Amino acid sequence: MKKNSTRPQGAKLHPRNPHQGRYDFPALIAASHELAAFVAKNAYGDDSIDFANPQAVKALNRALLAHFYGIKFWDTPDGYLCPPIPGRADYVHTLADLLAEKTGQIPRGDTVSGLDIGVGANAIYPMLGRASYGWQFVGSDIDPVSLQNAAHIFASNAVLKDGLETRWQKTAQHIFTGIIGPDDYFDFTLCNPPFHASAADAAAGSNRKLRNLGLSQSTRQQPKLNFAGQHNELWCVGGEARFIAQMIIESQQFATQVGWFTTLVSKSDNLPAIYRALQRVKAVDVRTLPMAQGQKQSRIVAWRFC
Repeated sequence: MKKNSTRPQGAKLHPRNPHQGRYDFPALIAASHELAAFVAKNAYGDDSIDFANPQAVKALNRALLAHFYGIKFWDTPDGYLCPPIPGRADYVHTLADLLAEKTGQIPRGDTVSGLDIGVGANAIYPMLGRASYGWQFVGSDIDPVSLQNAAHIFASNAVLKDGLETRWQKTAQHIFTGIIGPDDYFDFTLCNPPFHASAADAAAGSNRKLRNLGLSQSTRQQPKLNFAGQHNELWCVGGEARFIAQMIIESQQFATQVGWFTTLVSKSDNLPAIYRALQRVKAVDVRTLPMAQGQKQSRIVAWRFC
């Protein structure tokens, strides 16, 4: 078992990630005209949007998806997670590099299949993987509304056609069990686990983001921010550490049905326990792949049994 990195710590976005540098708002507005209503000069005289305004962030996401990926329709129900696209794209491109090790070339097309654990209403990872590399996805979630919306997004875009099958996880305590069938094989799994361990932790995290945006709970009545989300998107009992621990335990059961198991790990303090858990299940190859997530450094942990 080995733990290694393909990019140095401190690296910025993946070289193939198209979201480098500042947003080109004229180009984005040309791709999606609704964005124009939300763009204004910030305190530094640069074009920007109010990132505390969920409608502005949705408009930005729609413009990014239209301009870079040809995705003309995208929306999420009110109160559901509206993720920043650049960091999510980094996960997909980093994963593509991992898959390329086998032949020296990135595999593309419908023959490549992935399982997104917690696909969410936004369906961000399957969208980016389908549009960038033509991969085929199964998306699982415990929330039927999320699955319905994800399926609607794919059905509404020709570039995504037939790229996603949704599966309902009926048992919230399970990850792969009840989702991976006896005849399934996936080249990879991916996951952005619930970060927080409780609703209180999630609320505290939202308050920190408010402060980072120069806002406070007193300046806005019940703000619905771009980083808001349903409880299952933001927290679970035990948080990221417990979720990934369960994922590792269940992965052993499906060892021959998945090429690479992968998950985002936001908290570096969780890594030692993750490595110990992977040793216990006898994973033969473990990778730690650093990546950027906006202004912070994050990483993907990947493992396999074959």
